[in-house]
Amino acid sequence: MKKIEIFRQSAFKENAIIIQILGICSALAVTNLMQNSLVMGLGVTFTLALSSMTASLIRNLIPSRVRMMAQTFIIAFYVILVDLFLKAFLPEVSRQLGPYVGLIITNCIIMGRLEAFAGKNPPLESLVDGIGAGTGYTLILLTISFVRELFGNGTLFGYKILGEWWIGWSIMSLAPSAFFLLALLIWIVESHKSKAGSK
Repeated sequence: MKKIEIFRQSAFKENAIIIQILGICSALAVTNLMQNSLVMGLGVTFTLALSSMTASLIRNLIPSRVRMMAQTFIIAFYVILVDLFLKAFLPEVSRQLGPYVGLIITNCIIMGRLEAFAGKNPPLESLVDGIGAGTGYTLILLTISFVRELFGNGTLFGYKILGEWWIGWSIMSLAPSAFFLLALLIWIVESHKSKAGSK
């Protein structure tokens, strides 16, 4: 399979949040601001890509009985790197994200891609698959946070977009708004797929 097709498959056709309904906890928790969503998305993409490549490199060396533990160890290593980087260079964002960075370790998307793809494919293809899955995840987070931040605060990436006349919708600052927006996004995608399939 060509690398561009691997990317498209993992980012769009098999989008973890929209199609597989995985990793939605962070989609509900960190999408109140676009900056938080972007940082979380990049952190997950970094972890996913390098974990996939590493797991693929050593897949034939890991006994099957400890495979899950080894994969968790690999993921945890890269998550620690992300956490240390944020604390050192983006301390304010690190404080805003709080424990959610550490919880990347338990993100179903990462373990799912390691099991479904990295365990059966070469390292470079696994790296591309990880980048694709992370990109798809990031795009969904940014889409939700775009609506939440714009209508909740009148800002995008902290910059005022709507004038002083705008009264923010307080519900957009609450997790239920992310849940409803995610449900709406899934409904739109599934409706489009149904219409395309019926033609």
